[in-house]
Amino acid sequence: MRTSLGIVGVGAFGEFAVKHLAPHFDLALHDPHRDMNRIAQEHGAHVGDLSMAAGCQIIMLAVPVQRLRKVLTDIAPMVRRDAVVVDVASVKIKPVEMMKELLPPTVQIVGTHPLFGPQSGKDSIAGLNIVICPVRGDYVREVEQFCREKLGLHVMQATPESHDKEMAYIQGLTHLLSKVIVELDLPPFQFRTKTYELLQQMVEMVRYDSDELFRAIERENPFSVEAKKAFFDAARQVEIKLTQD
Repeated sequence: MRTSLGIVGVGAFGEFAVKHLAPHFDLALHDPHRDMNRIAQEHGAHVGDLSMAAGCQIIMLAVPVQRLRKVLTDIAPMVRRDAVVVDVASVKIKPVEMMKELLPPTVQIVGTHPLFGPQSGKDSIAGLNIVICPVRGDYVREVEQFCREKLGLHVMQATPESHDKEMAYIQGLTHLLSKVIVELDLPPFQFRTKTYELLQQMVEMVRYDSDELFRAIERENPFSVEAKKAFFDAARQVEIKLTQD
């Protein structure tokens, strides 16, 4: 009998994860905001209420950080004593703190951040990066082994703080720059350099990300204020240089 895994939140990333996890787990899907029958039928998963997903051996939380506290409060009485809870949020300090605070002390916790999504992983996720943060319990070893051996991912371990410090620049600045270019609403140009094409590739990878994800990256990371200030300070310095004789 296969291990049961409940996915709470089947948005863009949750749906993307289903096809990669379905061959390995007995999946239970819950998302009150969408109809998941097509996804479930396609991948042999089950659709149910929150208690069904929260009652699995492993629970993956794929909800926006802004909704995480309520979800954790709701599932806390429903989870098994020996359950493993894994989140996939783009920031780690706040989700980890909330999971430690709100989940029963017997529940094992593993923080993860897949550094890819439906766009960057549409062809294959093999060789792509995932950051794993050990939080509570020793199941983190199984998570790392599964990601490495079954999914073919490149696994990196970090503390929530070291993760968020780097992501404030790596993810925060790339998403900020991409969103600015999206707002420019540029027409398709006939004459393109290779550099411009690479820039457009970066933009296309985040163009259709939800506003909730963008706000989480820019607002929920405690180091993002420092990164944004450095970015805009540098932009002003470039502007000054361009106006000088």
